[in-house]
Amino acid sequence: MSLSRGVLRRIPPPILDVAIALAVLVAHTTPFLVTSRVADPVEGWTLSQYLPVLGQALPLIWRRRAPVPVLVVVLLATAVYGLRADTAPQPVAYAVLAAIYTVAATGSRRERAWAATILLGGIGLQITGLVLKEPGADTITRGLVMYGTAWAIGRSTANRQAYARQLEREKELEAQRAAVRERAAIARDMHDILGHAISLMIVQAESGPLIVRSEPERAEAAFDAIASAGRGAMTQVRRLLGLLKDDPAGGVPLIEQIPALVEGVDRAGTRATIEISGVPRTLPPEAEATAYRVVQEALTNTVKHAGATMVTVRLDWRKDTLLIHVADDGRGQSEGTDGGHGLKGIRERAMACGGIASFGPGPGDRGFSVSVRLPLVAS
Repeated sequence: MSLSRGVLRRIPPPILDVAIALAVLVAHTTPFLVTSRVADPVEGWTLSQYLPVLGQALPLIWRRRAPVPVLVVVLLATAVYGLRADTAPQPVAYAVLAAIYTVAATGSRRERAWAATILLGGIGLQITGLVLKEPGADTITRGLVMYGTAWAIGRSTANRQAYARQLEREKELEAQRAAVRERAAIARDMHDILGHAISLMIVQAESGPLIVRSEPERAEAAFDAIASAGRGAMTQVRRLLGLLKDDPAGGVPLIEQIPALVEGVDRAGTRATIEISGVPRTLPPEAEATAYRVVQEALTNTVKHAGATMVTVRLDWRKDTLLIHVADDGRGQSEGTDGGHGLKGIRERAMACGGIASFGPGPGDRGFSVSVRLPLVAS
């Protein structure tokens, strides 16, 4: 059934309408070919008897463009055909059924109201004729059932098509929302990657001129750190943009890369340590990327804003939770600073993974701390 619907959808509507009109014409012509005229079986059927058949079938070519006028013409042609008592019998009014279906399936609310009024008027005339014994009650009942069925099928088709259009619109809206979410995620990643790398590079660059003559070895290490931070940022940006298609990590930062982050901050001049407790467990990919970005952003804020001499990163693996805690001994931060924008990103990342984030003073009310709780299973 679905295959046949798909084939019909691929046929241009004008061609399909011509095909339906021809099929109805064949159906209404068949009685003239398989039956003989009772009044004059030798001479056979006349052209005047057959002409109403053309009036029934041919208007269906324009059924989509003018559904109500086509219905009126088909009904009139059918009525004219029925006035001839000696014409070929037509067991089923195919043309009327096609016209009714078209109005119900494609007509506007106003067109359907007009069509319903016309049909009810025709039914009233038939009932009046029933009082006069013409046509019979069985004929009227059969017509009512067929016409009602054609109308119901047409409305069902219209509802199905409307539902399909609604699903298509919802799919388009969801695609737009997904694109917005993707752009926001890329923006957050770019902020985290470049913010972290540039902060380390600035710190090293500012200290380089002060030590280049007095401590050439430290100056060389500073320039190495700048180059390393730049290369790391470029690698992550390429992964983020999908340029490294053969990257086995798929461009997603891993928790096992967090110690390298801490080491980079330590090389930049801020003493940085990492403490890991518990047994490492498997995290969903989104949560693993979030854990990396949380530590990266917290370290970036420490380097840029805190003026700290020391920062500690703790990863505490619990039974069903990973606790991330980053604390420094600097002057602290507030949501109104640029660090606050980064903190907002940390909170959004944590919530997206079913986790929570909190911020506040470090140990002994000194410095600043970032705490994030991430579930070990997808929520």
